[in-house]
Amino acid sequence: MRAAVAIELEAKTRQELKRLSGSRSTSVRLAERSRIVLLAAQGMSNIEIAEELGITRQKVGRWRDRYDQSGLAGIEKDAPRPGRKKQIPAKTLTKVIKLTTQERPENATHWSRRLMAERMNISESTVGRIWRSHGLKPHRLNGFKLSNDKQFKEKLEDVVGLYLSPPENALVFSCDEKSQMQALDRTQPGLPIKPGRNATMTHDYKRHGTSTLFAALNVLTGEVLGQCAKRHRHIEWLKFLRLIDKNTPAGKEIHIICDNYATHKHANVKKWLARHKRFHVHFTPTSASWLNMVERFFRDLSEQQLRRGVFGSVAELEEAVMAYIEKHNEAPAPFIWTKSANDILEKVKRGRQTLNKLQSV
Repeated sequence: MRAAVAIELEAKTRQELKRLSGSRSTSVRLAERSRIVLLAAQGMSNIEIAEELGITRQKVGRWRDRYDQSGLAGIEKDAPRPGRKKQIPAKTLTKVIKLTTQERPENATHWSRRLMAERMNISESTVGRIWRSHGLKPHRLNGFKLSNDKQFKEKLEDVVGLYLSPPENALVFSCDEKSQMQALDRTQPGLPIKPGRNATMTHDYKRHGTSTLFAALNVLTGEVLGQCAKRHRHIEWLKFLRLIDKNTPAGKEIHIICDNYATHKHANVKKWLARHKRFHVHFTPTSASWLNMVERFFRDLSEQQLRRGVFGSVAELEEAVMAYIEKHNEAPAPFIWTKSANDILEKVKRGRQTLNKLQSV
C-alpha cells in the first residue's frame, strides 16, 4: 500500500482550516475536507481518518492528495467532471422557438413550460433552457399604445425639450392626478414576515372610500408638491394651481406639463391662466402618459405605500400619502430623462410600421 503524503500546516493555514471545519456558513463538503487535512497534519493515516470521520479511505486519500498538490484551493472546489453537456437537437430547438413565437397552444392563450414539454415530448427543464437562451418569456405581457395625436411630433418635442433643456429663470413641473386611491382595510390582521415565512395579508378587504392626489414634480430638483381631494374636477385642479403659485418664487416663470384630461382645459381654468401670465401649460400627446415624468413618482408611491397599505379611513390614506411625499422631499432626487425626441420618434415609427403590417394581414 502506498504511504500517505505527509501534511504540514503553517499556523495561519491551520487557523483557517479550523474555522472552515467549524463554521455553520461553510458547506458540509468543505468542512469535511478541512477536517481531513487537519487530522492528516496530526500524523494520522488515511484508515484512521476514515474511521474517525465515518467515510471511505479512498475519499480521505483523494482530498489529502488534492491539498498536497494545490493547498486550500485544491479542497475548495470540486474537480471538473468528465463528459459534456447534453446538446439539444437543432430541429427541436427550431421547432420550440417557432411554436413559441408563431403559434398558440390549444385551449390556452400562451405557452407554459408544461404545455410545450407535452407538445414536443421533451422535459420542462429543456424548454426552460431554450427559452432562457433566446430571451423568450411567454408568461410575460407588456402593454403598449401608439398615440394617434395629429400633433404628436410637436407636443413630443415640446415636452422632451423641457426635460432636456429647461428654460432659464423658470420652474418646470410635471403634473397629474392619481385618482381612485382606495382606502382599503383588511378583514383580518396579517402576519409579519419572519425567517422561512412571507408576510401575509387577507385577499378580501373593506372599502372606506377613495381620494385623489394632485401632484407636481419639480423636474430639476425632484421635489413634489401634493394635495389630496375627494374629487378631481376643474375646481380641485384650480386649487392645486393656486397651491403651486403660492409655493413658488413670484419672479419665476412656471411651465406645467400635463395630459389632455378635460379638467385641465376647462373654461374657468383657461380664464385663471390668462390672469396668471407666468404659467405656461404644455400638453402631452394623447395616449402618451409615459411622457409625463410624474407617473414615475406615482409608480413608486403605489409600490412603496399604497399596494400593501391598510387604511381604516380616507383620512388615514391621505395622511400616509402626504407623509410619503414629505419624506421624499427630505432627500429628493430628480428622475433623469435620457431619450431625445428623435430617438422616441424613430421608435414610434418602427412601432407604426409593425402595427400596419399586422393590420394588413
